[in-house]
Amino acid sequence: MTPAAKRWVLAVASVAVVAIVAAAVVFLSRGDEPPPASATAPIAEGPREIGTRYLAALSGGDQRAAANLTDDPAAALAVLDAVRAGLNAERLTAKLGEQDPGGSSAKVRFDWQLGAGAWGYDSTIEFAQRDGRWLVHWTPAQIHPQLTADRRLAVKGAEGSPVLTDRDGKPMFVREGNGTKPADGVRVDPLTSRLAKHAADNAPAAWSVELRDAAGTTLEKLGGAEGVEAEPLGSTLSSGMQQAAQQAVDTAGGPAMLVAIQPSTGQVLAMAQNAAAGDQPKAVSGLYPPGSTFKVVTAAAALEAGTGPDTVLDCPGEARIGTRTIPNDDRFSLPPSPLHTAFARSCNTTFARLAADLPADALAGAADRFGLNADFDVPGIATETGKVEPYGDQAQRVEAGIGQGEVLASPFGVALMTATVASGEALTPSLWRTAETGLITGYEAPDASVLGPLRVMMREVVTEGTARELARYGEVRGKTGTAQFGDGRGAHGWFTGYRGDLAFAVLVENAGSSGPALKVSGRFLSGV
Repeated sequence: MTPAAKRWVLAVASVAVVAIVAAAVVFLSRGDEPPPASATAPIAEGPREIGTRYLAALSGGDQRAAANLTDDPAAALAVLDAVRAGLNAERLTAKLGEQDPGGSSAKVRFDWQLGAGAWGYDSTIEFAQRDGRWLVHWTPAQIHPQLTADRRLAVKGAEGSPVLTDRDGKPMFVREGNGTKPADGVRVDPLTSRLAKHAADNAPAAWSVELRDAAGTTLEKLGGAEGVEAEPLGSTLSSGMQQAAQQAVDTAGGPAMLVAIQPSTGQVLAMAQNAAAGDQPKAVSGLYPPGSTFKVVTAAAALEAGTGPDTVLDCPGEARIGTRTIPNDDRFSLPPSPLHTAFARSCNTTFARLAADLPADALAGAADRFGLNADFDVPGIATETGKVEPYGDQAQRVEAGIGQGEVLASPFGVALMTATVASGEALTPSLWRTAETGLITGYEAPDASVLGPLRVMMREVVTEGTARELARYGEVRGKTGTAQFGDGRGAHGWFTGYRGDLAFAVLVENAGSSGPALKVSGRFLSGV
C-alpha cells in the first residue's frame, strides 16, 4: 500500500470513530430526556375539569359538545336543545360552584338572558365514571331542579297584550316578539310609531318561565316577572278622532297633516299625516309660514293696541307699505270696513298696515300669549310650536302681519293657538295619561277683552267669510290661511278652528290655496 493510500484509510477510520462516539453521546443524552409531547399519554380529567368544560360548552351555545361530555349524549342533546328553544334563550352564563367533599357533585349557577328578560337560579350537577373516565351524569334536573324527562321549560310572554292604548283604554299597539304591531284599524305613521316605541320602551312587560307537561299544560311558574301586570301606557289620543283625522288627511292630493287638541285639558286628541308627508313627524315639529292663520295673532295685537273689532279700516286690492307691495288674494278689495269684516274676508292689505303701525315687539308678544313661542318636553316625541321674534324693521312686520316672512309655526303650534282662543287659558299639551309634559318655556293667555272679540270674528269667518263651506258642520269658528314659500310661486294651504271642546289645525303643503285644507277639515269634522 502506498503511503498516500495508507493516509486515506486512516482518515476514513478516524471519521467513522468520531461519528460512532457522537451517536453514542446523542443516544445516551436522549435517554435521559423526557419523551416528546406527542408521545405523552393523556392526563386523566377529574370531575371539576369535566364540569368546567361541560358548562363552558353550554354557555357557548354548543349543546352537542356539552351532551358529549355526559354519560347519555343522545338524551342530553334532546333536552338541551328543547330547553334553549323553549326559553327563547339569547345567552347563558353557567358557572361551576362548590364541589362536594367526595367529588361526585357540584353546585352550579345558571344565569339566562331570555328574549323576555333575565332569569337566574342555582342547581347541582353530578359526575360518574365510565371506563375509567369522568363524565357528567346526565339528568334533566341538573338544568333545573324541577325539570324531568317528560316536562319542559317555556316562557310565557305578553304576546298580543296592549302596550299603547287610547284615552278610553282601547288598544292601539300590542306586543309582538320584542317589538309592537298596530291593533286592528290603527294606521302606522311617523307620529304613532314614535308613541308605540316610547310605550314599548317604558311599559313593563309581564312574563314568566313556566314548567309544563308534555301536553303543554302549565304545572308551575318558576320565575320571570311573576306577578307583574303588563300595564300598557295610556295616551290621550281618541281612537275615533285619530281615525277620522287619518282618513281626512289621506284624501288630500299632497302632503297633509292634522293635529287636534282638547281646549279644556290641553290633551292631544289626534295627530295624523299622510304618506306623502314623508317619514318625519312634521305635524308636530315641522315649521312653516302660517299665512293668514297668523292674523289671529295680528288681530290680538291690534286689539291690545286699542283697535276695536268695529274700527273701520281700508282694504284696497293692493297696498304699497314702505318697501313692500302687499296684494289681496285675487286682488279683491273692500270698501272701508270694520276690523271683523277684514278678518272674515282675510284682507291682507288691512292686516299688513296694522302690523306696520305696531311696535317692534307687539307681534312677538301677542304670539307668546298664544303659545307660539312656548317650548314643551313631551315624552316620546319632539315638538315645536313656532318662532316669532320682535321685528324692528317695518318691512318684516308687514310680512309677519300676514304670516309670511320670518314667522314660522307648526300644525301643532297653530292648533295650540286655537285651543288657547277656545279655552281662554294657557295650556300645557299632553300626550299621556300618566306621564307629564315638561314645561321648558311657558306662556300666559291673552286677556278676556281680547279673546271675546276674537271668538266672534272667528265665527264670522265660517258664517260669512273665507270658510263658509264649513258652516254646515255646526258651531265652527276658525281662520283660513294661504302661505307663500320659496320664490313665492308655491303656497301652503291652512285652516285652523274649533268646535266645542275640539280645536285643530290642518296644513296641506303646496296646495296653492286654503281650499284643500278646508276640504280636509270638513272630512274631519264630519267624522267626529
